Amino acid sequence: MDEIFERLQSVVDRYDEVNEMLSDPDIISDTNRFMELSKEEGQLRETVEVFKHYQDVIQEIADDKELLNEDLDADMEELTKGELKELESEKSELEERLKILLLPKDPNDDKNIIMEIHGAAGGDEGALFAADLYEMYSRYAERQNWNVEVIDENKTEIGGYKEIVLMITGNNVYSKLKYENGAHRVQRVPETESAGRVHTSTATVGVMPEYEDVDIEIEDKDLRVDVYRSSGAGGQHINKTSSAVRMTHLPTGIVVAMQDQRSQQQNRAKAMEILKTRVYDYYASQNEAEYAEERKTAVGTGDRSERIRTYNYPQNRVTDHRIGLTLNKLDRIMNGELDDIIDALVIADQTAKLEDLKQG
Repeated sequence: MDEIFERLQSVVDRYDEVNEMLSDPDIISDTNRFMELSKEEGQLRETVEVFKHYQDVIQEIADDKELLNEDLDADMEELTKGELKELESEKSELEERLKILLLPKDPNDDKNIIMEIHGAAGGDEGALFAADLYEMYSRYAERQNWNVEVIDENKTEIGGYKEIVLMITGNNVYSKLKYENGAHRVQRVPETESAGRVHTSTATVGVMPEYEDVDIEIEDKDLRVDVYRSSGAGGQHINKTSSAVRMTHLPTGIVVAMQDQRSQQQNRAKAMEILKTRVYDYYASQNEAEYAEERKTAVGTGDRSERIRTYNYPQNRVTDHRIGLTLNKLDRIMNGELDDIIDALVIADQTAKLEDLKQG
């Protein structure tokens, strides 16, 4: 633990330094710098608080051991030994927690995401399941107080999606949804199946962090931009002006349509930001060596074709194949109650990384 203590003390020192800087009038007047340091303070706070609690427990253990060396009556000795046993157990738990808090942070964890959901195998049924996944993630986002915005969609005649692309914004979105990357398999009787046979279909989910300033240039010759009138609610402004923008990146075929902003200029800027993120992710995913290495250290944030989960409707069962987790509450999970699955994936990921550290 000596090396861990040194690292923890350096975190405490940095935390104290950041708090001192946050009270500096020059930094307070610099909005960007103040926000940057406030964010860092928030990221360090839990580690510092747990470490200080750990130090208090260590001191209490030392005090109890010293007390046991004194001439105590039987009741006091029994009481002190009982307390010492509880403190030793708490000390072990805090040590494990501190190891996890010191694991390298994914730099994208606090980012917003762009999520792509595609109906895959199974034709109409795969597209209908893509719509169900969209509803599931939307309800989960609502529980997390996140915002969901549909960027692009390709609907089928019976209400499914060949493709739907979402922007999900809020606190630490990527940290929780990055494990959803992959192929989701559904087993159920389709609405269109008169014989009542169970079919197996799939939809794929792609999750990418929103890169505010991606290092990628999109040349004009590779871009087609169409403008058109926005549709939907919005009053006279939407009906009278061609403010909606559709951008197509010709080399990859990636399309982004944006109509939610108030002006064509704002829609262009937002569409370009999202397009850059999706094109960047597209090219990054071509680097198989990088993705293979990532899969060694994380749970299911790699290959989008990897089957990660099965949703069995007849048995109200969901199984996550990466960690062998089975839950018999599919109805609640499809209603957005994803915490049990996501928490288990986070713990599995952390455990794998702790093992890597021990072996390293």
